Amino acid sequence: MSTSRHRRWRRKIGPVSRWLPAFARLSTVFLLIALALFVALRVAAPYLISTGFVRSGIEDALSKWTGYHAEIKGSPVLEFWPTPRITLNQITIRQARENGDKLLGSIESLSADFSLIDALRGRTSFHEFHLVRPNLALTRDEKGLIDWSYAGLLARAISGVRYENGAEVLNPDLDAEIGAVTVEDGTLVVTDIKTAKAYHFGSVTADIAWPRLSGAISAVVIARINGEDLKVDFASRQPLLAFAGRNAEARTSLTSNLLTAHFQGIASIASLSALSGNITASIPDVPALLTWSGKSIPGIATLKSASVESDIMSSGNGLRFNNLSLSLNEASATGVMDLFTQPGKRPKIGGTLAFDQMNLKPFLDAFALRLAAGEAEEISAGIGGPLQALDVDVRLSARRAQMGLFELSDVGASMIVAGGEAKFDIGDSQFEGGEMTAHLEATQRDFDGGGKLQLSIRNADFAALAERLALKGPLPLATGSLDLDLQSPKAIWTTGLADVTGKLHFWTGEGTIPGIDAAALRTQAAEKPFFPLSAAAGGAFAFNQLNLQADFANGTAEMHDAHISGATQTLTLSGVITYHSNGLALSGSLEATDPAKAAELPLLPFFIGGSWPNPVISPVPLFGNTPHAQ
Repeated sequence: MSTSRHRRWRRKIGPVSRWLPAFARLSTVFLLIALALFVALRVAAPYLISTGFVRSGIEDALSKWTGYHAEIKGSPVLEFWPTPRITLNQITIRQARENGDKLLGSIESLSADFSLIDALRGRTSFHEFHLVRPNLALTRDEKGLIDWSYAGLLARAISGVRYENGAEVLNPDLDAEIGAVTVEDGTLVVTDIKTAKAYHFGSVTADIAWPRLSGAISAVVIARINGEDLKVDFASRQPLLAFAGRNAEARTSLTSNLLTAHFQGIASIASLSALSGNITASIPDVPALLTWSGKSIPGIATLKSASVESDIMSSGNGLRFNNLSLSLNEASATGVMDLFTQPGKRPKIGGTLAFDQMNLKPFLDAFALRLAAGEAEEISAGIGGPLQALDVDVRLSARRAQMGLFELSDVGASMIVAGGEAKFDIGDSQFEGGEMTAHLEATQRDFDGGGKLQLSIRNADFAALAERLALKGPLPLATGSLDLDLQSPKAIWTTGLADVTGKLHFWTGEGTIPGIDAAALRTQAAEKPFFPLSAAAGGAFAFNQLNLQADFANGTAEMHDAHISGATQTLTLSGVITYHSNGLALSGSLEATDPAKAAELPLLPFFIGGSWPNPVISPVPLFGNTPHAQ
């Protein structure tokens, strides 16, 4: 059995061993011939191909591609090893003189590989382009499209491209090979006719892979704008449709120290009418980005970082952001947002955002969206701030929210900006065991005409609030309610305490005022013409109810007959409190709550002066009496 099997293998291997050496010899001969031809062409090429022929060929190629006239001033250099390559210097591309003198740009040095076989046959074809210090100028027209009107091969391909059955289609007579394009240390200026602005891109480095006009493109571009390096990574299977301003599949990434963004889907450079895909963006330092872009938003320093991720699609006259994830500083939210755009009207942002926890301060800072201080000339010229260019109607909810030193829970809020008004409302929230609602409004005239704040608190623990705020001095500790109504004639982001006017109403149930001992107060008043409040701070004043009203104006609060009623005695206060110095000028009295006990607890009037939290008390003599006499 074994011997028979070996014989069969020998019969199969035998023929192969006979023809394999012949195949190897034939392959070797072909390789040697190809190598000889390759070397011979490289050696003979300098004698067979003229520099002027290749130079005129690349001039014609540049003119054919751009539709402009290419002029080469420098002497060309030909290389044939390891591949045939030509290098040209001092190239200018401009419109034909009979049509004007429009300049597309200049190139300090251009290198390109060319086909040696085609050159020997009297034709030129180039690929693998390398541009050193090109200086190009493009125009973006009123429709948002790059002006390709110079009728070159690229312009004709962009005009003739079609979209059929989900693919980009180009007629064969418009197609052409491109290859790879590398740009080194270039400059690009894009003039936007619609906005009358020019965008300068310096230190441009690019690596573009585009085998054919009808094929896919991938490009990596690094450029410097306003001193910051930006990297753009672009890829599309439908580049001609994209350059034509039509809907095209694309993947774009933007990377810099100030902003990182990514989009993948269907988009157009001219319109948002058919946008769909996924977008992500991250801003690690919002104030730094605004400074770099030349914008100024007062009060925005509290918003340090922001990021967004969302599915995006066109919807009617706007955009819909589905599955939206938004982060502002340490707060994260999910929701749905819409951007509405209608001709003749301001764009409008609307939607809902749900936070687990959030800081309300960045949203309050949104009311400071205006032109920076010092741009009054632009305001008077009718150039509005950002709020004039955008309407907002956003609903917010949060399980926990922080507003300065205050903490809220189960918050429902809204932010509305429409016309010349901006409103921020907290419609419902839990605050220190009670409830709070608030309304903040910025009025017209570029939002620097003033603002107002309305705040209502019901059944909150003000003892816990005083502890949280680390307030000093004898303050009422009780569960109570507060109504606050303030307004300012100045912009809300520049308003100081001296600019505020308004009213306050504060009332509570049972509570105490630590640091006020009513018995010690009477004893000190009977013995001394004046004494510090701390001299009567050995106990606490217990009360059943408190009712206080005050008006605010010119940096002071005027208190109107604050009544603090205890079981046996009632404390009454009225007068003026100065904010900036904590100064007090109050008149007060201590008397029996029950008039039947007036003889036991006679009326004790006094004056409070000095500064908080340890003012000086001076008893006021009653007519015909000397309270401190023994």
